[in-house]
Amino acid sequence: MADDRTAERQQMVDDIVALSRLVAGESAHGEHGEIDARVLAAMGKVKRHEFVPALQKRSAYRNRPLSIGSGQTISQPYIVALMTNLLELKPGDSVLEIGTGCGYQSAVLAELARDVYTIEIVESLGRTAAATLQRLGYANVHTRIGDGYKGWPEQAPFDAIIVTAAPDHVPPALVEQLKPGGHLVIPVGRLAQQLIVITKNADGSTTRREIAPVQFVPLTREDRER
Repeated sequence: MADDRTAERQQMVDDIVALSRLVAGESAHGEHGEIDARVLAAMGKVKRHEFVPALQKRSAYRNRPLSIGSGQTISQPYIVALMTNLLELKPGDSVLEIGTGCGYQSAVLAELARDVYTIEIVESLGRTAAATLQRLGYANVHTRIGDGYKGWPEQAPFDAIIVTAAPDHVPPALVEQLKPGGHLVIPVGRLAQQLIVITKNADGSTTRREIAPVQFVPLTREDRER
């Protein structure tokens, strides 16, 4: 099937670039750098309209979040680009994603890394995303239905970890499963959320950077045990 939405994707990328430059200029400490060219190329390639429900396809390339059902959303393109950029991915990396959702972020990661391991707790969303990713040829994305709070220990350690829903604290298992030198990008908080980057140092200690206030759906758990 011919893809007639290339121009819309390019406009979306242009909007991301413009917003990233605006935010970078306003950031006193440089937390928001401009988006890397590899990330922008991935955003320009992945067909976002293939991942959203039929009623949302017309709005697929607008810079705003969209409902994907089951009380979940797909993040606005700028946030997808920002979080991806903060991971600092290399082509040989292995990435863990918590919160597959519709699979769009997974596809963007798959354009930049060797392998993507993604976990979704809502089974209907996870199954649909897996089918979409398979249909579009993303063979390097590996999907699982389950509680992302626990990570994916069988495939750890990971070069990078991204969480696309907000817990009220950083899950210890995710920090444990991060390689030294790797970055964990995660929104944290209940009412007031902050996007943060946790970097694991060579000695196993971590450093933490606060990036920006954000608003994500809460991270769903199988139970409330801590």
